[in-house]
Amino acid sequence: MIKDTQAETPISVPAYWEQAKVELMKRDRIMRKLIPQFGDLQLTGRGDAFTTLARSIIGQQISVKSAQAQWQRFLEVCTKCTPAQVLKVGPEQLSACGLSKRKAEYLLDLAKHFKAKTVHPDKWAEMNDEDVIAEMLQIRGIGRWTAEMFLIFNLLRPNILPLDDPGLLEGISNSYFSGEPVSRSDVREVAANWEPWRTVATWYLWRSLDAQS
Repeated sequence: MIKDTQAETPISVPAYWEQAKVELMKRDRIMRKLIPQFGDLQLTGRGDAFTTLARSIIGQQISVKSAQAQWQRFLEVCTKCTPAQVLKVGPEQLSACGLSKRKAEYLLDLAKHFKAKTVHPDKWAEMNDEDVIAEMLQIRGIGRWTAEMFLIFNLLRPNILPLDDPGLLEGISNSYFSGEPVSRSDVREVAANWEPWRTVATWYLWRSLDAQS
């Protein structure tokens, strides 16, 4: 998950959450059992676009604990997580705080796109999901999964189905297929019943995995 724990960052909660819970529990027997287990917990979004994407790049392919530690080291070098600050720090200092050469390059490319305004985060809230994803894919180091996580955790879009997310696949396998491996077509078939609240159902399946760990 993409989270920004900086204290000054405002937290937002989806206005649609309660309606989505009611509708999912009406139409899906698994959701009817699963959702009440987590009481008033719900998706919260926080962080500006640049900070969220920078953190997602830093956290790629490493554990949550390692990502947190690396993020803190990054903030010691970039005390203000802004495009200008990242560009000013440069590749050597980014590498010196423990980032791989490739991740340093990705962060610099992200900063260049934001500074040059070749992406338009101020307009993403009004753009449809696929248009936001297409724009984000211009940035090195950001693939479709990262873009989908951004849509979920930053823009709080209600109907995202991240087909490449291991947690979603595991959650569907455990809850709907008795632990048997699932294909993309299996996921799509299950998720067709969740429309237009696929984000919400995905979030509850993630929570179900947390509860098992």
